[in-house]
Amino acid sequence: MELLKISSRTKPAALAGALTGVIREHGRAEMQAVGAGAVNQAVKAIAIARGYLAPSGIDLVCIPAFVDVKINDSERTAIRFIVLPA
Repeated sequence: MELLKISSRTKPAALAGALTGVIREHGRAEMQAVGAGAVNQAVKAIAIARGYLAPSGIDLVCIPAFVDVKINDSERTAIRFIVLPA
């Protein structure tokens, strides 16, 4: 399963579609965001994806966690979102 990486410029509706597809295919998804703008887009996408999956009777649970990542030779803290069906 691939890790969905989010930036502050990621379109929430497009990410929600990708998130929905990954959950339907793999049963779970993981997303990673660095920075407040990216976290904001991730949370919006999770809310939109819930709406996409609701007609199928699927609700989502999100488990956030901090992870350290290396970006351009510097250590950054990211938030990893594990998204699962409820």
